[in-house]
Amino acid sequence: MFCYQCEQAAKGEGCTVLGVCGKNAEVAALQDLLIYGLQGLSMVAKEGRKVGVSDRDVNVFTVEAAFSTLTNVDFDPERFVALINRCVELRERLKDKVRAAGGKTDFPEGPATFQPKNTKEGLLEQGEAHGLKSYPADSSDILSLKHTLLFGVKGVCAYADHAQILGKEDEEVYAFIHEALAATADPGLSLNDALGLCLKCGEINLKTMGLLDAANTGRYGDPVPTKVPLGHKKGKAILVSGHDLLDLEEILKASEGKGIYVYTHGEMLPCHGYPGLKKYPHFYGHFGSAWQNQNKEFGQFPGSIVMTTNCLQRPQESYASNLFTTGLVGWPGIPHLKDRNFKPAVDRALELPGFPEDANGRFVMTGFAKNAVMSVADKVIEAVKNRQIRHFFLVGGCDGAKPTRNYYTEFVEKVPKDCVVLTLACGKFRFFDKDLGDIGGIPRLLDVGQCNDAYSAVQIAVALANAFNVSVNELPLSLILSWYEQKAVAILLTLLYLGIQNMRLGPSLPAFVTPNVLDVLVKNYNIKPISTPDEDLKAILG
Repeated sequence: MFCYQCEQAAKGEGCTVLGVCGKNAEVAALQDLLIYGLQGLSMVAKEGRKVGVSDRDVNVFTVEAAFSTLTNVDFDPERFVALINRCVELRERLKDKVRAAGGKTDFPEGPATFQPKNTKEGLLEQGEAHGLKSYPADSSDILSLKHTLLFGVKGVCAYADHAQILGKEDEEVYAFIHEALAATADPGLSLNDALGLCLKCGEINLKTMGLLDAANTGRYGDPVPTKVPLGHKKGKAILVSGHDLLDLEEILKASEGKGIYVYTHGEMLPCHGYPGLKKYPHFYGHFGSAWQNQNKEFGQFPGSIVMTTNCLQRPQESYASNLFTTGLVGWPGIPHLKDRNFKPAVDRALELPGFPEDANGRFVMTGFAKNAVMSVADKVIEAVKNRQIRHFFLVGGCDGAKPTRNYYTEFVEKVPKDCVVLTLACGKFRFFDKDLGDIGGIPRLLDVGQCNDAYSAVQIAVALANAFNVSVNELPLSLILSWYEQKAVAILLTLLYLGIQNMRLGPSLPAFVTPNVLDVLVKNYNIKPISTPDEDLKAILG
């Protein structure tokens, strides 16, 4: 196996025996083969669009299948066998449609013609032959950009899948995903074309995050600032982790009136800000703090646990019997709930002891999405003009287990009292419970939401830039980003597409970025690695 799609790639180079995430060589090979199949399916889809053929089943399958290969999503080899075979079945069906419309279907030997072996052993051999290092490229820099594009597209697919589940789709998004996946298998792709596609990926990701924002707010309303207890209530309990708002809604419905309190974990914290979710009286608080403590936290939870999307570590026996997965998430031996039938999780919660008494702890604030922040924009602008607010820091992104990620905690703790910190995604759990106070009634720590709510952060920045009649890069705003997996790659490409300068990225730079590609990023965008909180704050604030 060879995988270096996440920040914690072994030795900063790549995982070759067992993924740091827990992915084994068998799953890695099957994921590589599924991507190879998607490259072929995308070639056919690209030709189909030339003659007016677009198949929704193919579109939806592509984003679901690519999403399943993200870090910490699906580790069940049997499910990948089914996906690989389904991919080829859809490819051949699409060829028939394209051929009937007068389109090209005579593809050279490769991903558009390959046939999967009929045994798992045969599939593993095929997967090992079509891993990341097999991609055709005239130079290591082109290969680097192809992998950057692939990982960015995986992130786009995650957001596109969430959006289509809630009824929001866009043909332009699907068309680009197929164009990009096909390009990763194109032996003639030039360096400039590869770079252009990476920036295009950022553009499409912005559109996709906009779709998801519209889907979430259209169904559940615009988030509002909300206090979320970190304690718990006496009674039975269900813990929901992951990202999927619809799953949470259905869990709330399934558990309503049964004496069960529903808690969030990880990226589900911002769900407390949505009016359409917070209306449920048994939707109570947030349990647990950070991704790197997941197994410990889950082991201490006295109820059932439902993982809705990615960020699931290898489950430990201490809580495996209480764990359920849904959607694309899968681990061998862990019950998978299909069609949002959450009765097994509810029944298990009723069997477990739950919390024996109330625990009134601290609370945190969430719900500072674009509308909430812009509703007080006049106060923000006045505070900047009066020099009450000197600078804004967006400190957010992914979390992970590396000790060097303590940088983000220390950075926020050392941000001067006349500065405001916006945050989003699971990276905030390094500091989300810090009491930073306020500036003239404006909280100094504003939780914008999940990773996809980078869309809200962009809209806030653009609105402030317009209010001050300057560009975003001229705002007193600095981006301090942490990355871990492929959605973060997609968001980084979006920021590059928008021309955002002077970003600091950590805790380490991507292993798939070559020195030459990094040099382009430094020269064109002044992107730089984090150093120490003191040094970075001094460089930014003087």
